[in-house]
Amino acid sequence: MAQRNDSQRLESNYMRSSKSRSRNKNRNNRPSGGNIINRVFDSSGPDGKVRGTPQQIIEKYNQLHRDAVLSGDRVDAENFAQHAEHYTRLLAEAQREVEAKREEQEEQNRQRQAERDRERQDRLKAQEAAANDPSQSDQPDVVDAAGEPESGLVDTPEEKPRRPRRPRKPRTNPDEGNTPEAAE
Repeated sequence: MAQRNDSQRLESNYMRSSKSRSRNKNRNNRPSGGNIINRVFDSSGPDGKVRGTPQQIIEKYNQLHRDAVLSGDRVDAENFAQHAEHYTRLLAEAQREVEAKREEQEEQNRQRQAERDRERQDRLKAQEAAANDPSQSDQPDVVDAAGEPESGLVDTPEEKPRRPRRPRKPRTNPDEGNTPEAAE
């Protein structure tokens, strides 16, 4: 009876560890978005974890492959070679995506520049046409007799400046008369 419990315990532990492994598996293998080229990965290879960017992981697995070949272990050598190939493909795919985005960006920049060039040419043509056609060019302002440009507005009495009045001459009294004799 004790053996049965031990085997059941081992089986349930195995089941638990595989479940937790499958839960963690998707977290590190294929990143969702971001720059894969510079991203740091944790690779669980046959010889333990290898951590680094895809390029660093490829170099590490290639070194492990060479070491396994030199030691005569063909199984490990093949395993390391396959791990290196996986990260090589991952890196190549990421580089293709980066290149495609760069080309798309360059094409958009070329289109924007071509549009700006067309608009500039249209403005230059319109300016040349206006310079050659007097009816299309700006007309000079009309100047009234005083030499000031005419604004097109009508002067109203409130707007006209008032002239200062001249002082009045004193009135003479009719009784006194205006004769030179009266002044004496």
